[in-house]
Amino acid sequence: MAKNQSRTPGRDVRGGKGKGGRPFRPAPGKGQHGEKSRGPRPVPGAARRGPQLRERTDLIEGRRAVEEALACGMPLRSALVQERSGERDQALEKIAARLDEAGVPVERVPRARLDALSSHGAHQGVVVRTRPFAYAELSDVIAAAGEGDALVVVLDHVTDQGNFGAIVRTAEVVGAAGVVVAKARAASVGVGAYKTSAGAVMHLPIAQVPNLARALDELKAAGFWACAATEHATEDVWHAPMGGRLALVMGSEGEGISRLVAEKCDFACRLPQRGRVESLNVAQATTVLCYEWLRRVECGGEADA
Repeated sequence: MAKNQSRTPGRDVRGGKGKGGRPFRPAPGKGQHGEKSRGPRPVPGAARRGPQLRERTDLIEGRRAVEEALACGMPLRSALVQERSGERDQALEKIAARLDEAGVPVERVPRARLDALSSHGAHQGVVVRTRPFAYAELSDVIAAAGEGDALVVVLDHVTDQGNFGAIVRTAEVVGAAGVVVAKARAASVGVGAYKTSAGAVMHLPIAQVPNLARALDELKAAGFWACAATEHATEDVWHAPMGGRLALVMGSEGEGISRLVAEKCDFACRLPQRGRVESLNVAQATTVLCYEWLRRVECGGEADA
C-alpha cells in the first residue's frame, strides 16, 4: 500500500449485504440487481468540448522537456526557437527540425524574447506553446460509467506527475470510466503525465473538481461505492467488496487521504504486506487494486470469506 495513503480509515459498511459482501446501491433507474454489462466509454474529446473549457496557452521550455513532449505525442501549438548566431548549435537545430517534421510552426526569435517568456531562465533556446489539457466534467465521467459495473479512480491530491500519469495509464487499460482529481494542490496533465501515461490521458475522461468530498457524494448518488485505500484499514483487499460500481480513492504520497474525503468513503481496504519494504508507492498500489476490481467484474469473483 502506498505510504500514508490515509490518516483516517473509511467507515465500515453497515446494513444488509449484496453481491461481494456489500450492501446494494443500485444505479439510478435500475432495480435491485443492477446490470452486469458495461457500456462503451464516450470519446474523451467529445466529453470535453463545450463552453466551460478555458482557452489559454501553456508553455514548455527546455530542450529535454520539448523532446519529451514530441516523443509522447503531446499536442503542440507553436514553437519559438532562438535565432542562429555565431557557431551552429547542432542539438538545437535537430530539435527545430523535429518540430518542423511534426507540423509545429517554428518561429526564430532573439534570445531576449525567450528570456522574457521563461519562468525559470532555463529555456535552452526553445519554448513551445501548447493548449492546456481539456478536462472533462464529473458528469462526463459518470456518463462514461453507464449503468452497470464501472470503476472511477479518485486521487486525493496526488502531486507527482509520474505517479499521476502511471495511474491514468492503469485506469485506461483496465477500462475505468475515468479519473477524478482535485483542482488545487494536485498534479495536472503536463509533459510528465503524457509521458508516463503512454498517451492514455488522450483516451480517458479526467475530471478536475474543486471539492473531492462533494464529488464522492455525486458518485455515490450515481450508484458507486467509495473505497478508501489506506494502510490503516483493518480489512485486506481480498476480503473487501471490490467489484461492481466502485470509486477507488487513493491518497497523496505524503499526507494520504484527507479526513473529510475518508469520511465520505463506505469502506476501507489495505494491501497485505509480507516483506520488509515499508510500502508500495501510490501508482503501484493503484495498479494492484484496479486489477482486483477487474478480476471481480470479469470472473464474477466474490470477496474471500
